[in-house]
Amino acid sequence: MSFVLAAGLLTVDARTPDVLVLPGLVTRDELPRLCDDVRAQLEVTGSGVVDCDVAGLGAAGLAAVDVLARLELAARRAGGRIRLRNPDPGLRALLDLVGLEFFEAHGQPEEREPAGRVQEAVVPGDAPL
Repeated sequence: MSFVLAAGLLTVDARTPDVLVLPGLVTRDELPRLCDDVRAQLEVTGSGVVDCDVAGLGAAGLAAVDVLARLELAARRAGGRIRLRNPDPGLRALLDLVGLEFFEAHGQPEEREPAGRVQEAVVPGDAPL
């Protein structure tokens, strides 16, 4: 099978989510702009998901939880969600503690759940899956 490559620029799928980078602790003055950025990315991409790189937050405390909760609220009001990329284990534990659940990028299974179709223990006499 062959095809002819068209001249000019290559096309990029507009539904590829952009990444919103949170470089460090966000102040209250910056929060409305970030919420606007989340809504704008959802509108432009139409994907329903905005990836937020939170590696810069580290294990920042409740201020980071407040920022992420407000960004998630802005995204949900716009019909989407945010997905965390590179969360620190301390931040992830703090989010679990306060009851906030976020999707994590790259489809990694959570620590509490085995990967799909994995049998944890073999009992003699059990039929194979």
